[in-house]
Amino acid sequence: MRPFLPIAAVLAVLAAVPFVVHSNTTLNFLVVALMIALAGQGWNILGGYGGQYSFGHAAFFGTGTYVTAILQVRYGVNAWFGFVGGIVAGAALGGALGALVFRSGLRGSYFALVTLAFAEVLRIIASVAPITGAGVGTLIKLDLGIRTFQFQSRAAFYWIILALVGVSLVLAQLIERSRFGAWLIAVRENEDAAKALGVDASTVKTVAMVISAAITAAAGCFYAQYFLFVDSGIAYGTWISIEALLTPIIGGVGTVFGPLLGALVVKTLGEAAKLLTGDAPGLDLIIYGTVLVLVIWIMPRGLIGGLASARKLMRREAPAAPTGEVRHG
Repeated sequence: MRPFLPIAAVLAVLAAVPFVVHSNTTLNFLVVALMIALAGQGWNILGGYGGQYSFGHAAFFGTGTYVTAILQVRYGVNAWFGFVGGIVAGAALGGALGALVFRSGLRGSYFALVTLAFAEVLRIIASVAPITGAGVGTLIKLDLGIRTFQFQSRAAFYWIILALVGVSLVLAQLIERSRFGAWLIAVRENEDAAKALGVDASTVKTVAMVISAAITAAAGCFYAQYFLFVDSGIAYGTWISIEALLTPIIGGVGTVFGPLLGALVVKTLGEAAKLLTGDAPGLDLIIYGTVLVLVIWIMPRGLIGGLASARKLMRREAPAAPTGEVRHG
């Protein structure tokens, strides 16, 4: 239980926020940041622990978003079942894509480009398919209530997305401490050496992709229930692929808390840049991008890696305690 105590402590602190903060604007900001953290954790399982850098996690986010929306709007499925259906659909898509790509031996930049192209193909299909609402998109009817997964209070949505983030943190911790996690890291460090030791690299990567896709699809399902609207540009847009990739890299790739810390920092920087620049169009993006580049340059292992390095440096430079008396003369 001890390895999970930091997770419990962080979740307890974050769960208390709505009791202190009552601003809907602030709660909305935190809800979106946690949603990005959830998608980032999905990317982190595959990219951080497995070393498979995907540029197309929008494929899983968008599938979760569309499936949960379509099940409700087109087929009258209960919102909660639609939510689960979206996660299952995202996981199935991840398994199918993983089996196809990894069995073909694609890795590195080839894998990244294939995922990017796959997400773009899905975006184009969604923009013309009647079942998705084509270019108009899909609007979920406003019907407040627990049964419909719609709440008047932002705090309710906040606690739900926080619970989902908590599950993803626990899952990442379990993977990190499991034999499967050791195989995944071995594949990341040296896939050929891992194969020589008997690790079925393609199976390990495919399972990681299923887990990664399910977590990212959960973020997409939540998006649909929170905003009640989805179109192809939102669901399969490059914005979510970039956010899902950026947050673990900023926070600490291949770490349990990296995506959560990265999401909070990245979203805060984005809002701060908007406040500083006021009405100057594009200037906020310049400041935002510059700060992110500097963070990656100064701390290539992310914020968590940078803090760990600083702690080691401080311990090394701390003066040693006297071990005995000093005699004079």
